[in-house]
Amino acid sequence: MFAFRQDGRVRVLRIMGIDPGIAIVGFGFIDKQGSRLVPVQYGSIQTEAHTDGALRLKMVYEATVQLIEKYKPDAVAIEKLFFNRNVTTAFTVGQARGVMMLAAVQKDIPIGEYTPLQVKQAVVGYGKAEKKQVQEMVRMFLNLSAVPKPDDVADALAVAICHAHTSTFEQKVNGVHKR
Repeated sequence: MFAFRQDGRVRVLRIMGIDPGIAIVGFGFIDKQGSRLVPVQYGSIQTEAHTDGALRLKMVYEATVQLIEKYKPDAVAIEKLFFNRNVTTAFTVGQARGVMMLAAVQKDIPIGEYTPLQVKQAVVGYGKAEKKQVQEMVRMFLNLSAVPKPDDVADALAVAICHAHTSTFEQKVNGVHKR
């Protein structure tokens, strides 16, 4: 499940973190070099509000494919949906999440899915941490001068960090050593 590149003597795992959405998709690429986490690239995919829904999904899909082809991640980590109010938004974000997962699967990239609680636990150490705490820990883990904006970008990097920590744990538990 886990693939590594060799960078000199250090194994490197490139992870693409995704905070799914339809108006704004946060993405972030990090390299896990031993115990270090190094930011590679991060930003957002944005679609206009009054654009046809199917066209917005196409735009998100195509942008995701381009990012995957450019940065060549070894794994994709995506946040699971958690909605307790707006069902319409949940369906739309679920569709966007699906096209992003499709982009990864078509490139044979393994996908890790994490709940907001799991992300907060992995990044802050407390599953009910506040958004500001998560953002500040993202900034610290990646040695950034400022918290990435918009919030969706910091969230995507948090998902990638969660995967980096989770994959390390799973490797130790399962004795996984590939490539």
